[in-house]
Amino acid sequence: MAIVHFQPMAMERVWGGRMLETHFQRPLPDDSSPFGESWEMVDREEAQSVVTSGDYAGLSLHELWCSHREQVFGKDLPSTHRFPLLIKILDAREDLSIQVHPPLRVALELNGEPKTEMWYIAAAQPGARLVVGLKSGVTAESFSRAIEEGTVAEQIHEIPVREGDSIFIPSGRLHAIGAGLVIFEIQQNSDTTYRVFDWNRLGLDGKPRELHIEPSMASIDFTDIEPDMDSPNDSVIAHCEHFLVERFELQQGQSIGNLRQDRFSLVHVVEGQVRDEDGRVWPAGTTLLITVGASELSSLGNATLLRTNIP
Repeated sequence: MAIVHFQPMAMERVWGGRMLETHFQRPLPDDSSPFGESWEMVDREEAQSVVTSGDYAGLSLHELWCSHREQVFGKDLPSTHRFPLLIKILDAREDLSIQVHPPLRVALELNGEPKTEMWYIAAAQPGARLVVGLKSGVTAESFSRAIEEGTVAEQIHEIPVREGDSIFIPSGRLHAIGAGLVIFEIQQNSDTTYRVFDWNRLGLDGKPRELHIEPSMASIDFTDIEPDMDSPNDSVIAHCEHFLVERFELQQGQSIGNLRQDRFSLVHVVEGQVRDEDGRVWPAGTTLLITVGASELSSLGNATLLRTNIP
């Protein structure tokens, strides 16, 4: 039984920055490129997380899920071919595109993947905001006209945010991350995104990025009017059929382990440091898999942690 860590995968994005390096003191692949995403745990055909050390060193997340599922993850889990969650840290130096992920029905029709996710704000510059949902009075017809006229920004609902906030983003919710935010994202294992509007920006190749107007219009929930940021229910900050996410504030010597003895948990270190039973110290910005039967993680001083489980 073990604490398992995977090698993060840094992804260049036109809207990205260097906060993974400056906020989390994490080395990046080069000295100047904009890295907008770090994929902490991923099991996809085009991208695989690999264990960095210990008994499972060198194995991929897919190999663990397929060949060591009960030993590592536990019993009575989804019978999916791939690990059902994807964990990211996002660094938005600039605004992300206004986008939507398709609900299941639409995803099946468009040969895409449904994607429900949640965001936890790990760092926020003054004035940072999110785009979530639509303004009061917006309809599918008025939104379609706004796309043609280039006035989408007048139709969207913006929410000011600060460190420690969180919000649930179900499939169908129009959304965008604003500049100046570092976010932990827990999501379904999906990479289907439809861009509605990209602020007339050019991509890394110097060309306008592709928009997906028809699938976006088919996916947007036009009843999602002016939502607010979420309020926690005790420790729980997000709960749906795909994931359960909790937030904890630990003090020196306090510990955290699995939610259930017969299941794994994921722990995301937002602030502070934790130590495992082997004496390894894990800093802020780390995601760890606590296998079935593994010992708890102990806090070194004050620490803010998230814990993710599959319901």
